[in-house]
Amino acid sequence: MRYFLSFFKPHRSLFIADLICAAFIAGVDLVFPMFTRYALTHFLASSEFRTFYIFIGVSLFLYLIRMGAVYFVAYFGHLFGARVEADMRRAIFNHIEKQSFAFFDRNRTGQLMSRITTDLFEVTELAHHGPEDILISALTLSGSLILMSVIKAELALLLAAFIPLIVLHTALSRSRLMHTSKNVKEKTAEINTAIESAVSGIRVTKIFTNEAYEKQRFEKNTQAYYNARKGFYRSVASFLCRIDFFTSILNLIILGAGGFFIMRGSMNIADLITALLFSSAFLQPVRRITAFVEQYASGMAGFRRFAEIMNTHEEIHSNPNAVNINGARGDIDYEHIDFAYNNGITVLHNVNLSIKAGQTVAFVGPSGSGKTTLCSLLPRFYDVQSGSIKLDGRDIRDIKVESLRRHIGLVQQDVFLFAGTVKENIAYGNIEASDEEIIEAARQAEIHDDIIKMDKGYDTLVGERGVRLSGGQKQRISIARTFLKNPPILILDEATSALDTATEIKIQQSFEKLAKGRTTLVIAHRLSTIRNADLIVVVDDEGICEQGKHSELLAQNGLYASLYKAQNKL
Repeated sequence: MRYFLSFFKPHRSLFIADLICAAFIAGVDLVFPMFTRYALTHFLASSEFRTFYIFIGVSLFLYLIRMGAVYFVAYFGHLFGARVEADMRRAIFNHIEKQSFAFFDRNRTGQLMSRITTDLFEVTELAHHGPEDILISALTLSGSLILMSVIKAELALLLAAFIPLIVLHTALSRSRLMHTSKNVKEKTAEINTAIESAVSGIRVTKIFTNEAYEKQRFEKNTQAYYNARKGFYRSVASFLCRIDFFTSILNLIILGAGGFFIMRGSMNIADLITALLFSSAFLQPVRRITAFVEQYASGMAGFRRFAEIMNTHEEIHSNPNAVNINGARGDIDYEHIDFAYNNGITVLHNVNLSIKAGQTVAFVGPSGSGKTTLCSLLPRFYDVQSGSIKLDGRDIRDIKVESLRRHIGLVQQDVFLFAGTVKENIAYGNIEASDEEIIEAARQAEIHDDIIKMDKGYDTLVGERGVRLSGGQKQRISIARTFLKNPPILILDEATSALDTATEIKIQQSFEKLAKGRTTLVIAHRLSTIRNADLIVVVDDEGICEQGKHSELLAQNGLYASLYKAQNKL
């Protein structure tokens, strides 16, 4: 709860103003029954009609001010809640952005989307109505009891007797409501995950004609969500019907008790009317508390799922004395590297490798042998379990992560393009690049001619994940943004795998031009593309098994030679 309330602090002025207005509303509701009693017993009884209508006018003025207070609470109160929700959403997004690849390996996109969006929807209502309802209810309940005791202490005791019953019932119902609400949130996340998966994979679904299967899977998730909702509504209905029963009979009890006291001559009609008005005022906070309990169950269930992510810390941390670097020569040393993913299976063991600045080093070997992993450790997408990686003689953990990654360019086999324009996707390599620099990067990547033939040139929308472009075009746009970044270290993960032979030759020439004077790490399955590498490193399940130039490795007649011969036969 302290963590939840910490998000109120930046907006405390608006929050306090909201509570003041809420307190004024409660105050008006409390004083009106006493004013009414006084008017009945003094003004009307003594035929002071002019004074009575002055009282009516003052009451009308108070209710006009109350109307303004209600507007403030309804608008600015909700605005306060929306600001709190926005701060929470901003906080969780920034937190997720800081997490390592291992975090994203374990959490599905749809689940994370739910944590950022739907889980926080009810937080707005809880942040706004929660403190406000508690304050109004506390003031109205205590005020009603105090003022009722002025009229008739016995009736005040009857009202007070209902409070423990309501509190007990609320406490007993709370855990059930929280549990069922959390279950709804979890099923909502599963729905979002299923939608994200189905939409992303729609082309696979259609080519395998598995639409019926996908409908069946989605129906299963929808039914689970429906059942979760049904359980939550059952809990809410059970809670509400009992509270409604208590509140419904309260006026009846006050009427019956008041009638008894009138029959005995210890109470008059005006006091009974006032008591009934106070009884109605007493019921308003009870109904507020009832609504608050439902809001609390939904809002805190979402907030707790929010807090679970916020308390997950898988960030890549630099050492306390880490520094920013301005430029890098590109000397890279892997020293006694051990690494395993979260499944505990060792991928790299006692790996040692020295790469000189400006060298082009190719990594080859069977799929799953650890080539990509070895390169992913350099920008610290993952951290080693033991050993160290050094850049220009400095442990990369002694370099601030952002500074380190600013000096590394990456072109992956699986190209990701954002759903914007061609220009925006190329400019992602350097957000501040000019149009001329973007065009030059496109020329270097051999994609400029294709772009100017598109409907809107560089302003052409690429579609979701670049769906409107060919595989080769997407790959070359990815290469263009790396050209634009112009880093001293390059990692090329099957960077030309989607290109035709003619374009591949052009791109290879561009890569050779770009790699000149830079350290370049190339992950390749097509061995014909890396014959001119300064060093070829052969990786198998046990680590680095061979390294040398193309001709040297062929002469060794080992794993590299067998892979090369197999490809040439093909």
